[in-house]
Amino acid sequence: MKASELKSLTENELNDKENDLRKELFNLRFRAVRGDLQNPMRIRAVKRDIARVLTVKREKQLNRA
Repeated sequence: MKASELKSLTENELNDKENDLRKELFNLRFRAVRGDLQNPMRIRAVKRDIARVLTVKREKQLNRA
């Protein structure tokens, strides 16, 4: 997911996206512990996507102020 795609989303959509990514990260970590995770690099990608969402949310907060 690119930051340019995230910048076009509203605040509520960003919150929903963050929640979805956090749930996915939880599930990936759970599957990694069980040993049936096919792509361990997906955990890293999801963590970076969460960081991108948080960055875009913060930018929008600063632009409003």
